[in-house]
Formats: sequence, C-alpha cells, structure tokens
Amino acid sequence: MPQSHSRIIAQLRQLVATPSVSSTDPGWDQGNRAVIDLLASWLGDMGFQIEIQNVTADGNKANLIATLGSGPGGLVLAGHTDTVPFDEGRWQSDPLGLAERDNRLYGLGSTDMKGFFPLAIAAASAFTAEQLKQPLILLATADEESSMSGARQLAAAGRPKARAAIIGEPTSLVPVRMHKGIMMESVRVTGRAGHSSNPALGNSALEGMHAVMGDLMAYRKELATRFSNDFFQVAVPTLNLGCIHGGDSPNRICGKAELHFDLRLTPGGDNATVRAEIQQRMQLLAAQRGLEIELRPLIADIGPFEQGAQSELVLLAEKLTGHTAEAVAFATEAPFLQQLGMETIVMGPGSIDRAHQPDEYLELDQIQPCIALLQQCIRHYCL
Repeated sequence: MPQSHSRIIAQLRQLVATPSVSSTDPGWDQGNRAVIDLLASWLGDMGFQIEIQNVTADGNKANLIATLGSGPGGLVLAGHTDTVPFDEGRWQSDPLGLAERDNRLYGLGSTDMKGFFPLAIAAASAFTAEQLKQPLILLATADEESSMSGARQLAAAGRPKARAAIIGEPTSLVPVRMHKGIMMESVRVTGRAGHSSNPALGNSALEGMHAVMGDLMAYRKELATRFSNDFFQVAVPTLNLGCIHGGDSPNRICGKAELHFDLRLTPGGDNATVRAEIQQRMQLLAAQRGLEIELRPLIADIGPFEQGAQSELVLLAEKLTGHTAEAVAFATEAPFLQQLGMETIVMGPGSIDRAHQPDEYLELDQIQPCIALLQQCIRHYCL
C-alpha cells in the first residue's frame, strides 16, 4: 500500500472514531467540533489559513473554511462532517472503528461523507500556496444530515467565494448537476369530539383528514403535470404521505388528527409557491367542512438544485470523468453554495447506496481515481 494511502486510512480512522451524529432527535444529536478541530489541525500543518465559524453559540457545532493561496476565484472542495444515527447491533464491526476487509473501508461516515476529506487533503498536498494563482478552499460543514444549519449559515454570511465548488457526496465519481428539493410538512386538523352514537354532536377530524389526503393526492397529480423532468429516474415531483395520528377511541368522534408528508420538487418548481398553494387548498377545505386546518413546516426546506449543462464546471467534470452529468433524488448542500455565486456540482467517492446503512463502506479502488480527479480540477481552477 502506498504511504499516502496509509496516511489516508489513518486520517479516516480518526474521523470515523470521532462521533458527530446530527439528528432532529435530541437523544442522538451531537456536536461536530472535534471533527472540525482534527481537520483544522491537519490543514493548518499544510499551510492552509484556518477559519472556524461557530454554528451554535457554544461552538459545539461549527464550520471550517481552510484556504490555501489568495485572491479572487479558485475552487471549493466541500463536505459535511456529521453522520446519521446508527444501530450498532446491525453492524458486523464497530461503526466507530474503521475496519478494512474485502478491499473496502467499513465505518460510520466512511462514504457519507467523512471519507472525502482525507482524499481532498491528499489531492491538496500536491500543491503549495506559492504555486496557486487562485485559492483552493476546503470547506467542512455542520448538520447536513438534519437541519443544514452549517450551509445555511455560510450562505447567510456570504462566504466562501470562489469560481466553482465540488461537493464530495458519494456519487461513484460521476458528476451530478441536478437534484430535487425537499420540504416536510404537518397538516393538523381540529374538529369537535363527541359521542359516536350521534354524528351531529361532533365534527370528525379524521373525516376531514380523509378529505385532506384526497386533496393532496389530487395536487400531486397536478405537480406531476406541471414539473415533470425526464432527466430524473423518477421524473415527477413526489409527495409521500408519511405518517398519521388521530383520535383516541372507536366510540368517540375524532377531535384532532395530524398528517406528516414530504414533497420533493424538481428544478423549475419553487417550495414557497407550492407551500402557498397547499395552504390555500387547506383553507378552502377548512371553510367547506367547518374545521381548523393548520399547515406548518417540520424542517427548513431545501430548494431544488440545477447547474447548467453547458457551464464550465459541468463540462470539465464530464471531460475528466468520461461520464455525462446526472440527476439524483437526494438533497445536498449544493443550493446554498450556488447561492454564493459559485458554479456547483456534486461529485465524490463511494456510492449513495451504502449511505445511511449498516456496514457502510468506501471502496479502496475509489481512492486513487478520486485524488487524481480532484488534482485535475485544482489545476484547472487554481493554477
């Protein structure tokens, strides 16, 4: 094994061993500061200028902006430092202890996406600040797996700035220039409880919810007609009725019911517009049925993402990889980096099919191709 690969594996072992779960469940949620400090130490030793941006007031969650070279333009290599929660009992090895077997590196975050950082660092190690005519920026964020608060804070702060950004999410090194957005919503229906023997004594929230669900499914068909995009494997926006709760007894008219759903828009659609349309539909149903119907977001939404097919970064990535850029269904931090004025793609080692799964792994044969690809991108944008 080359010495550089030994160093990469050693760094990934340290990153995996440093817990950084982010979750909407407070019982799971952790900070990422220890991971940020590790990366800052390694990059600082390489001559990068280090800036740590607190995402929470106590600094337990933070972003890292590490810059080699100076001036306008340049390239951002970006990734998130957090992982999803895990069920240790379903792993064949310790999820926080990197295990090498079958030409793979197993560990929590090995592919989604702590594994990207040692490869980006290895790619950067071939260059010095004196060589760079435009800066190389390594960006590490907090909370991508939950609130995306790290990327949101960067967008609000208006930095970092560069010509282009590559987000190293697992795409098997195939460039991705488009993905759907996501919004998660709650619909709460409040009626009037009463004795089930006489429907006139109440106003059923469950029957109202039946109408709500029918209306949402009808709206889903409208969205499919308006925003179909054959570039995606699932060409239409999806609206999934995820869970429902309501009532307390079969002999009582249901007084309250709540539905949670998610909606994933294709580019061309706008989350705020869609939410306003759903709100209007819910208000109409409420008036028709004499119910209270409240629509509220469960998360801060993420917009659809599209980078133009003829943009410099997409054409470069297609030329270097030999793959036509693709679209994916999962959401990333790309819309927030694009807001900063950078051409942006998603392209990194490993497969998204391994992410969020027990025995997550990164293939060893992705290491050298990824490093070589990133170095070619650095030469194009920074030399």
